[in-house]
Amino acid sequence: MLAEFKEFIVTGNVIDLAVGVVIGSAFTAIVTKVVDGLITPLIALVISLFTNSTSVDDSLGALIWSPRKGVIFDFGSVISAIITFLITGFVLFLVVKGINKLQNFHKAPEEEEEEEEEVTAEDYLAEIRDLLRLQSGLPIDVEIVEEEKQESDETK
Repeated sequence: MLAEFKEFIVTGNVIDLAVGVVIGSAFTAIVTKVVDGLITPLIALVISLFTNSTSVDDSLGALIWSPRKGVIFDFGSVISAIITFLITGFVLFLVVKGINKLQNFHKAPEEEEEEEEEVTAEDYLAEIRDLLRLQSGLPIDVEIVEEEKQESDETK
């Protein structure tokens, strides 16, 4: 069991996962700051324009609801978290899509090489036959050739 664990660690899957987690958390921190520093103030500005508030803090207060003392529903934080999630998810979607496209780009030439038909000696001979028939003024169509063959058999 220890050997299997060592092989699992050495193959790089765990290292790739760890790097992904670290980069993801760093990226999430960046997105959180963008949402808190840019998008939330823009939302507050729009709300202040609709509510005719003189202060942005008062307009953000419109996103907080407290039906009873001590019970606070902070819709602004929820909206910020949703925006952060959507931005992070979209960027990760683009990254995964780019990686998949690069992986498929490298696989495509190999598949094309496999799909090509090998030219056999019979193919070359058939091509030579057709060219000779063309030079002689005879038709190349297979049906016509078969009809000529049947006619020659009948005349014999």
